[in-house]
Amino acid sequence: MKLNFKGLRALVTGAGKGIGRDTVKALHASGAKVVAVTRTSADLVSLAKECPGIEPVCVDLGDWEATEKALGGIGPVDLLVNNAAVALVQPFIESTKEVFDRSFKVNVRSVLQVSQIVAKGMISRGVPGSIVNVSSMVAYVTFPGLATYRVLSTHTFTGSTKGAITMLTKAMAMELGPHKIRVNSVNPTVVLTDMGKKVSANPDFSKKLKERHPLRKFAEVEDVVNSILFLLSDSSASTSGSGILVDAGYLAS
Repeated sequence: MKLNFKGLRALVTGAGKGIGRDTVKALHASGAKVVAVTRTSADLVSLAKECPGIEPVCVDLGDWEATEKALGGIGPVDLLVNNAAVALVQPFIESTKEVFDRSFKVNVRSVLQVSQIVAKGMISRGVPGSIVNVSSMVAYVTFPGLATYRVLSTHTFTGSTKGAITMLTKAMAMELGPHKIRVNSVNPTVVLTDMGKKVSANPDFSKKLKERHPLRKFAEVEDVVNSILFLLSDSSASTSGSGILVDAGYLAS
């Protein structure tokens, strides 16, 4: 997708790996100035070598005070991608307070906090903006009967946090719309990041899971990044409060 973001400043969370990293690279290649946020310093060092000129910020977004300190004075931002997330695997009956709290702090609360910081800046400057929250198709549906791979089964926290992001996206779109700030989400199925590729390590399991998707495939990182770029761009100028399903047709079945 050829889009021009020259003259705009973007902030991407969870920028160290996978979808976040490739989003940073795509925005950088499209002319944007990019603030890359992640908690792993080594990832930022290697990313800065690939994308000279990015602004690296190393912070644990699960820490409210540290996030405020790191991003409170970040300056003008036109585009925001809330991608940071954790996937802490516990079945419902064994769920602990610590894992529950960590999941919601990173996956949901950080979206609220970072979006507040960025949106307040947009409003004070009187400029339009676009926010994209990276959610998941498990915001709408579980993967029943796949207990052998618990991240994709009825997983208490992943589905719950992504469901919360879906409604938070709609609430943000309603409140920020009058300020010409659009808010949307992308909701992918299994994405072939390094973590997602672990699904393919078991050919039988991978085959069974793909057969549940009408297109008989998982999503490539590029598929998700292209949807993010579309929602950030003026090509989606009348789209807000929506979610793009990058699910190979899973929810159609």
